[in-house]
Amino acid sequence: MSLNSQSAPAHAGDAQAASFPAFDLNVAPGGYAWWYLDALSDDGNHGLTLIAFLGSVFSPYYAWARRRDKPDPLDHCAVNIALYGRGGKRWALTERGRSALRRTPESLAIGPSALNWDGRQLTIDFDEVTVPLPGRLRGRICLQSSTRVSRQFTLDANGRHVWWPVAPAARVDVALEAPNLNWRGEAYLDHNRGAEPLEAAFLGWDWSRAAEPDGTRILYDLRRRDGGNPCLALQIQDSGQVHTLPEPTLTALPSTGWRLKRWTRIEPEQTVQRIDTLEDTPFYARSLLTTTRHGKTQIAVHESLSMARFQSPVVQAMLPFRMPRRARWPQPDGNVQS
Repeated sequence: MSLNSQSAPAHAGDAQAASFPAFDLNVAPGGYAWWYLDALSDDGNHGLTLIAFLGSVFSPYYAWARRRDKPDPLDHCAVNIALYGRGGKRWALTERGRSALRRTPESLAIGPSALNWDGRQLTIDFDEVTVPLPGRLRGRICLQSSTRVSRQFTLDANGRHVWWPVAPAARVDVALEAPNLNWRGEAYLDHNRGAEPLEAAFLGWDWSRAAEPDGTRILYDLRRRDGGNPCLALQIQDSGQVHTLPEPTLTALPSTGWRLKRWTRIEPEQTVQRIDTLEDTPFYARSLLTTTRHGKTQIAVHESLSMARFQSPVVQAMLPFRMPRRARWPQPDGNVQS
């Protein structure tokens, strides 16, 4: 089954189940896989996102390579870390070549950063250099979740793009050395993979997740190249059960500083406000929203993506300033390989 843009735009097709985290999965030439985590501290003062990429979908280097051929996605891998809150924002995203990659089904190391799954906990150790001002982002994130979702969703009509909300309601312990910071909070973990470039199927999307007393609410509005604009509106209970909701009403959010349009969905009795724009780029925005429903206010993490903007040669020429590439990495024997 696949997400059908004509007859049933609100329904998702189930993808073939995969074991978690499957860090050693096969990634097709020109394709991608990523593991995404976001977290907010219990005191409301801090937040972070971390994404581990195989075939970095927003890499200008990978995009330029795809224009020539179907390149090896494992030669374009990266760990993106963004830290928000008091003390300002820190951002790191260094792309690395195949020589920097080590992986097993339960572990993934890209350069100086590594993700490890022991069957109960995902531990992430990282040591990255920030841009545009050089600095360190070094520390450890430990994620645990009693909620595991087995259901996966195909996002396109051909079943080539899959999304898996692995752990929509999780807890994290964050222990940083640089900067010196420790906190705990609630978190979300998902996984995407595709057998072709993201822009082959999508013009963009708006996505959000909000932790609620009765589970996690996820809204996923897709803009597909085949003309379909399907919506996934999901309620995921703490038991891991997934319920499809009636589509709420589409409503516009204020455009970003780069004039990127943003959208979300609300129910008749619901209100929504933007609290902060965490990332404001020409083709991507990450925001925090407050949503009030049935008298209860929740914080939602929201993202807007325009693949049409990403494909602009001007935008891609700007990106190396935010995501440098280091193709060479020292091997255990001390040699350096490209």
